[in-house]
Amino acid sequence: MLPTNRFKGKHILLGVTGGIAAYKTTELVRHLIKQGTDVRVMMTNTAKKFITPLTLETLSTNVAAALHCPVVIAPAMNVHLWENPVLQRNLKQLQTQGFLICPPEEGFLAEGYRGMGRLAPLEHLVQYLYRSIHPAANSLAGRRVLVTAGRTEETLDPVRYLTNKSSGKMGFALAQEAFARGARVTLIHGPVELPLPAGVKNVSVTSAAEMFEAVQRNLGDSDIYLSAAAIADYTPEQFSEQKIKKQAGNFSLSLKRTVDILKFAGAKKKAGQQIVGFAVETEADESNAVKKLADKNLDLVVLNNPLEEGAGFRHDTNRVTLIHKSGERREIPQLPKLDVAFEIFEFLLAQEK
Repeated sequence: MLPTNRFKGKHILLGVTGGIAAYKTTELVRHLIKQGTDVRVMMTNTAKKFITPLTLETLSTNVAAALHCPVVIAPAMNVHLWENPVLQRNLKQLQTQGFLICPPEEGFLAEGYRGMGRLAPLEHLVQYLYRSIHPAANSLAGRRVLVTAGRTEETLDPVRYLTNKSSGKMGFALAQEAFARGARVTLIHGPVELPLPAGVKNVSVTSAAEMFEAVQRNLGDSDIYLSAAAIADYTPEQFSEQKIKKQAGNFSLSLKRTVDILKFAGAKKKAGQQIVGFAVETEADESNAVKKLADKNLDLVVLNNPLEEGAGFRHDTNRVTLIHKSGERREIPQLPKLDVAFEIFEFLLAQEK
């Protein structure tokens, strides 16, 4: 889960029950405190057998029934218990009552074999907590959001490819933000070194051609398409089956144009569908962004300059200018990328009113 300022000043009560997953709660507490959250922990007696209470305050476990705040439940158990129909029915009942269920992951269990039931990873726990505290948690309920993120890799030979510096963080932030607002999210991403978000349909691709195919498959069902991926404009005209050897003199590489996916999406835009593009301009030239807005039939263009401090590729922060087709314009100061994603959706949804 990417950093955000939205946990600052929040009060979170963490309940820990008896199970091997209790060990992981210390990592969650440490993360939340770093985000500026006030954390209080309650433990059952059996939980104390797995982790020492020491500095943790022990409270009664019937607290959850009396709470009037959002509640996230992160179950961890044996795979056979997890698959039990009675348990699944009870979880669905809790969901209908407003509880958020952060599902476990598949992995090596305490019983000595693999299966579904391991406590969700830290990133997923924080993602569900973020959704629980979101001030507009239902603002995209019932809507489908398609996001592209990360770089593409254009293969030259068996050991080389052409690519760029995109980490995928901005696109992942948009997907996490859309999920937190209640949307059904599809995230199409190139090669990344980021944990995949929970509650999202993740589609992994490598090349610009593969990303185009994935967008074609998912575009028609989406209500909002945000193109945050750094997609290659050119790809090698020929692929060498063998590694290209060093030779005397210079080496010329012939490239051909890839499909303009964003322009394709703009041309296919259906009634009521919104398309958001990103304009990376090293000279921060708004005229190029405005031209992109019109030429590609976009509803919103997000302009940023990767040469500015705290912005662009691989940073956890970004600073952008939002330009809507209506003429509305807004500058977003340097913020964590998840908070930038929050502001992008706030701006986009405000234009619908």
